Amino acid sequence: MHRNSSLYRSGAARCGVIAVLAALVSGCDAVVLDPAGDIARQQADLVLVSAGLLLLIIVPVMVMTVLFAWRYRATNTAATYEPDWQHSTKLELVIWSAPLLIVIALGSITWLATHLLDPYRALDRIDAAHPLARGTPASGMAPIDVDVVALDWKWLFIYPGQNVATVNDLVLPVGHPVRFHIASSSVMNSFYIPALAGQIYAMPGMETPMNAVFNKTGTFRGISSNYSGAGFSQMHFDVHSVSPQAYAAWLGGVKQAPATLDRAMYIMLDKPSIAAPVSHYASVAPRLFDAVVNMCVRPGQMCSNAMAAIDARGGTGKSGQLNVAAVDHDQQGRERVVSVVPGLADATLRHFVREWCGDGQTVRAAVAHDSFALARPQS
Repeated sequence: MHRNSSLYRSGAARCGVIAVLAALVSGCDAVVLDPAGDIARQQADLVLVSAGLLLLIIVPVMVMTVLFAWRYRATNTAATYEPDWQHSTKLELVIWSAPLLIVIALGSITWLATHLLDPYRALDRIDAAHPLARGTPASGMAPIDVDVVALDWKWLFIYPGQNVATVNDLVLPVGHPVRFHIASSSVMNSFYIPALAGQIYAMPGMETPMNAVFNKTGTFRGISSNYSGAGFSQMHFDVHSVSPQAYAAWLGGVKQAPATLDRAMYIMLDKPSIAAPVSHYASVAPRLFDAVVNMCVRPGQMCSNAMAAIDARGGTGKSGQLNVAAVDHDQQGRERVVSVVPGLADATLRHFVREWCGDGQTVRAAVAHDSFALARPQS
């Protein structure tokens, strides 16, 4: 009786552990394998196909491990015992040909998917049943541009075509191509909406595009998938896939917001904050995203594309040392101007630096006509 009760207790304990694990697993979100966007759907299919090909080797090996252990157990005297056996050409062909074929299949599929799912590549379909003519989008199907900026620790979304912006709130029309332009204001981050497409790194001083489309309506989760500091765990946002009518109504509501996103407001947003609330901006300062990418939002900062344009023309001669050595900026807005030319008044030097770095016509004209000026990637 004592032995049976012990077995009963151990069995009940095992069942309890299994029940707890099942409850924990039931809370997992399978959005990666059941997404709402065509790009993510193709990525999920790639994962499933790759797993299936790998299982062609894994399952037979696991089955044969059990069968061999059972057949050649010590108590089975009927099993053939050949201690001097060394080689079988037929067995070697079977052992190596199957993995080789699987590697070839995986390599071919991966090579194709790498090009077809390239985030830089313009979409050629809404889904498998609705293709798009590449280069000549159908009426009303031109991609919606969304500029994405990773701040500490929140996400800024700018809709340049609609001249509105939001923080931690992304709304997109279902069935409509979207072209993201992704950057960061400080450290490297990663923009990831599992239901829509794969993750894309957000880099300071760089712009990375991503093309995607939603095929289902609903509210989905967007996250930062690259650790970026103390507020990383709360650097997430809601993504709403809505009907075109609901999207137009939402835009109308955002345009009624009391705040505008000018450069001063952006500098305030750029200050680190955790669990930032959703906010909307009825208008956006011209070329703000380009200034973010070129790290020249603050007055007096020379844009990196302006530097490239000047360098491409051979620099500015002796006066160039003023741009390089005379002004020192940081993200908090502190500024130090140092006189590097004997006899040149500090006020004159400051005027010269600001003329070149922010308000001068020379640099703006050079950037406007120079191939080094930042341009959006062309589809």
